[in-house]
Amino acid sequence: QVQLVESGGGLVQTGGSLRLSCAASRRTLGHYAMGWFRQAPGKEREFVAAISWNSGNTYYADSVKGRFTISRDNAKNTVYLQMNSLKPEDTAVYYCAADWMGSRWYDTYDTDSEYDYWGQGTQVTVSS
Repeated sequence: QVQLVESGGGLVQTGGSLRLSCAASRRTLGHYAMGWFRQAPGKEREFVAAISWNSGNTYYADSVKGRFTISRDNAKNTVYLQMNSLKPEDTAVYYCAADWMGSRWYDTYDTDSEYDYWGQGTQVTVSS
């Protein structure tokens, strides 16, 4: 079992920045690919960003490309999502997720059902 805890959410104005963290316990994240997803009120959960176990590959949704950066520190068992130039449409609950790293992940990194473990989420609200 991997337990994931997100932090760093909050209220920010349009154009501002936040850095989300996702800390893992009980298992090392070294063998897991990690993803960030988000869910806005009344909408389905959507992919935001993903990173392979060794940071060699990163992927982003078109809506956040150039503004968000995913990174990880396996020594600290933590994954980050740096969010810059935030927009009101970024308002959502943000979730981190872990998927046991395998070749399949490169084709499914943006599919939430493929991820094995999830955090409880952290709220990000961007005011206009």
